[in-house]
Amino acid sequence: MGETTQPNGDNSPLPHAARQRSGAIETTDGTLYVSRPFRSGTSKKLKAMITFTPRKSHFDIENVESRKNEFRGFFTLFWISMFLLAVSTYVRSIDATGMPLPFDFLSLFSRDALNLALSDFALVLSTGLAVPFALAIKNGYIKYYWTGVLIQHVWQTTLLLGVIKWTFQRNWPWVQSGYLTLHTLVMIMKVHSYVSTNGYLDHVDSQAQAALKELHRLAEESDGSYENAVTAAQVNRKALDQAALASSASSTRNGTPNVPDGTTATYIDPAAALALHTSATDVLLMDGAMLPTTGNNVLNGDAVKHANGPHPLSYHPDEKIAALARDYSEMEAELVSVGPENVRWPQNITLKNFAVYQLIPTLVYELEYPRTDRIRPLYVFEKTVATFGTFALLYTVTESFIIPLTPRPEQSFWRSLLDLSLPFMVAYLLLFYIIFECICNGFAELSYFADRQFYDDWWNSTSWEEFSRKWNKPVHTFLLRHVYASTMSSYKISRQSAMFLTFLLSAAVHELVMAIVTKKIRMYLFFMQLAQIPLIAVGRLPIIKRNQLMGNVIFWIGLYAGFPLLCVAYCAY
Repeated sequence: MGETTQPNGDNSPLPHAARQRSGAIETTDGTLYVSRPFRSGTSKKLKAMITFTPRKSHFDIENVESRKNEFRGFFTLFWISMFLLAVSTYVRSIDATGMPLPFDFLSLFSRDALNLALSDFALVLSTGLAVPFALAIKNGYIKYYWTGVLIQHVWQTTLLLGVIKWTFQRNWPWVQSGYLTLHTLVMIMKVHSYVSTNGYLDHVDSQAQAALKELHRLAEESDGSYENAVTAAQVNRKALDQAALASSASSTRNGTPNVPDGTTATYIDPAAALALHTSATDVLLMDGAMLPTTGNNVLNGDAVKHANGPHPLSYHPDEKIAALARDYSEMEAELVSVGPENVRWPQNITLKNFAVYQLIPTLVYELEYPRTDRIRPLYVFEKTVATFGTFALLYTVTESFIIPLTPRPEQSFWRSLLDLSLPFMVAYLLLFYIIFECICNGFAELSYFADRQFYDDWWNSTSWEEFSRKWNKPVHTFLLRHVYASTMSSYKISRQSAMFLTFLLSAAVHELVMAIVTKKIRMYLFFMQLAQIPLIAVGRLPIIKRNQLMGNVIFWIGLYAGFPLLCVAYCAY
């Protein structure tokens, strides 16, 4: 994780438009790849791995970049083709049965629908327990590491097992049991991120207070008093600035910079160089954040005196004091959001803040998100109509082309794969569009959430690794921060081991959902998920990396075959 490479293990260079930001690389897609992932000695979790920034989704009609794409006409062609397919299906069904659709699939939705709605409502309400739990951690009643962590995992496991037991007791069909299980997993991930982030920040706050006490003790031992230590640091900083100015002046001759042969440089005068050096030093220490003027710090007046920069002792001639002051500045920066409101922990621990977070379509909790300034009624109307319209198409495909062809043991295996491959692919595309383009964008608009990149261009994937991180970015970012990065920083394991544990957890959850939906334990999907690990190694072979077209063809063939293969395996065997 020390190199400027993607944390998913891809060693390909970062995008050309990536820019440096105080020890990190921030790409144009808003992902922050941190070159120093966590502070040694104080950090227990890799927090700064994902950042949010205002972005639009690829298929948003207001996305200017997507409108410039030369293949945008195929998007229109797809929807016209789907409309014609639906109309022709209705006409054939009316000629054969007198009805546009048999509506057998509809009975799966309507059965015990009221109890399903009440169960889902109770599930959402139960997540509110996270707020008093976070307050108990903040007030010191519970130590997050490791008592709080244990309570958190026990509660999550109990909730999941309770929902699974409830679905079997109600004997719901696969649609309802699958929906409630998936929604439970989403709620568990959101609550886990909320509690773990606040627990981590409580730990950072405790470490910051301890560091500040130690800083005052060392300052008094070194210089007699804290004020004398600050004066010594100011004198030392002035000397460093003068040295930087002298170095900048000596590097020029005849009014031009002294640069190596064969290179070019833009001239900057020594005074400007000094200002740039000073500014860059402050940003490096504070990572763009301001120290708080309020909070529960000990010696809170200390924060007031240097609220617009790093701790003044960061420039103390004693390197031990300076290093501790820099560490304190970093910890205080972590407790404050990057803006625009500069929310400081624990001001965020309120029921209102949690309710807004529940509405925001993300699984990763932050003190503050990029926000829009208003709700656009026409946009909400557009996404609502698109949701129901796309669902009608999805229902048509499922009712007419998937349910009648549900595989049975006596049917030919290969014929079932052939019959179901195209309907399943169309159903997958429609379901993807409903969830990530319509529902997520709709909730983002209602919650003023500005980052709408819920997916990336997964259809251009040349490997399963690329697909797994592009098609479902909310889950990918959750796994990246709270599984992959968390296990590395907390348990000091290697990147390869963290990646294996991430895939193992993902595979187990996928298989759990299939077991609840089909009421069978077959482990087919579990092993197919784990098979992605060697496929990732194959995808990194030079012959595959050089031929992106071949990689994309292999990806699409695998996707076409995967869905019907799972259906045949779980339904017929």
